[in-house]
Amino acid sequence: MRQVELLESQLLSDNWYLLHKHIYRRQQNDGKVVTQTREVYDRGNGAVILLYNRQRGTVVLTRQFRLPTFLNGNADGLLIEACAGLLDEDAPEDCIQREVMEETGYRVDTVTKVFEAYMSPGSVTEILHFFVAEYDHGDKVSEGGGVAHEGEDIEVLEMPFVKALAAMRSGDIRDGKTIILLQYAQIHGLLAEPA
Repeated sequence: MRQVELLESQLLSDNWYLLHKHIYRRQQNDGKVVTQTREVYDRGNGAVILLYNRQRGTVVLTRQFRLPTFLNGNADGLLIEACAGLLDEDAPEDCIQREVMEETGYRVDTVTKVFEAYMSPGSVTEILHFFVAEYDHGDKVSEGGGVAHEGEDIEVLEMPFVKALAAMRSGDIRDGKTIILLQYAQIHGLLAEPA
């Protein structure tokens, strides 16, 4: 195992989450030891879930404004996403059940973890825990929409799975975590596609 030595860390910002500048020394594949500098954003770890209804062939997604996408060419800044949130010191399963309730208004008692992944490892520390869960209309206990005091303004979307896949292919769904979960559902046959 190659050695990595952290030489210096400097806090650049703690306005929203933590942005650090790190200077480190590491051994490369060729054996050469190099010193490098990187900025790393630490926002904590998170969880994401795809809610699906096998009988109706539908999924529940959300739509909300995302400033970084607006700044990078998304004209209205709105993004269609699977329900997600930060762990905030909770276990991933507890976090995602809380987020589902807050964002979509559904109560799901059973969630299945399918994997975890680093989503932007070149600059962000976050590990994202991926879940799926079946829902039924009887599980809808509130309107959802997010938590107002956290600045959330979330539209809840229930759509046919085939429409979600088509939106992914057309570029109307461009969120990475959502694309991964839709493809997971497709590969693992969670919902049937028409022949």
